[in-house]
Amino acid sequence: MFPDGEIQFLRHLGSIVDILLVTYVIYKLIMVIRGTRAVQLLKGITVILAVWFLSNILGLRTLHWLMTQTVTYGLLAIIIIFQPELRRALEQLGRGRFFSRTNAPQEELATKSIEAILKAASYMAKRRIGALISVERETGMNDYVETGIGMNAKLTSELLINVFIPNTPLHDGAVIIKENAILAAGCYLPLSENPFISKELGTRHRAALGISEVTDSITIVVSEETGNVSLTKNGELHRDLNEEQLRHLLEKELIIETKSTSASRWQWGGKKNG
Repeated sequence: MFPDGEIQFLRHLGSIVDILLVTYVIYKLIMVIRGTRAVQLLKGITVILAVWFLSNILGLRTLHWLMTQTVTYGLLAIIIIFQPELRRALEQLGRGRFFSRTNAPQEELATKSIEAILKAASYMAKRRIGALISVERETGMNDYVETGIGMNAKLTSELLINVFIPNTPLHDGAVIIKENAILAAGCYLPLSENPFISKELGTRHRAALGISEVTDSITIVVSEETGNVSLTKNGELHRDLNEEQLRHLLEKELIIETKSTSASRWQWGGKKNG
C-alpha cells in the first residue's frame, strides 16, 4: 500500500499529465484547421455556445431550449461541416504526423525549389501553358503520387516546363514535389467540394483547392485560358499573382515556416548555445 501522501502526489501528477495531453491535442487540432474555412465556422459555434450559456443565466427559457436543441444535435452537424478538416486530421494521425513533426527540408533545398518553380511558372504563364504543381510538406501525399507516373527526378525548371507542354503524356495531371525532387507527374488530385468556389474557375483550380483542404501542401496553378498564376494553401486561394507575390508566398511557407519550426523544436529540446 502506498502512503496517503504518495497517492495524493500520483493523483496530482496524473491530473497534470491529463491536462497537458488535452492541451496538446487541442493545439494540434488548431494547427490543422488554421487558415481554413473551419476557423470561421468555429467562431459561429462559439457564438451559439455563448448564447446558450447566457440564456440559461438570464432565464430566457424559450431561447435556452432552442440553443439546447442546437447543441444536442450539433455533433452530427459538426461532423458534416468539418468533414475535410476531420479527414485531414485523421490522415495525419494515421501517418504518424499528428504527434510528431518530420524533418523539414533544408533552407538551401527550399530556395532551389522556389527558384525552379518561379522560373517555370513565369515561362508557362507567358505562353499560357496550363500547369498544376503541388509541393508536399508535412502531410504525406503517397496516395496521390501513386495515381501518377513515378519520376523521382531532380527538380529543375526545364523539366517542369517539359512535363506540362501540351499534347504530351503527362501534361494533363499534377506534378508532386518533395524537397528538391519531382516525385511523380500526371497525378490526380481530389476536387474541392466547396460550393462557394467561383464558377469561372476550372478543374485545375478546383483540384488545387481540393488537395489544400485535405493536406498542408502548397499548390501552384497556371491557367491555360488566362495565363494567370494562383496558389492554394489550407483551403485558401490566392489568385492572379505576379512573380514577386508568388515568391513572397512560397518563401513564407517553405522557408520562414521551416526556420520557425526548427527554432521552436530547438528551444523545446532545451538546447542552448554556450
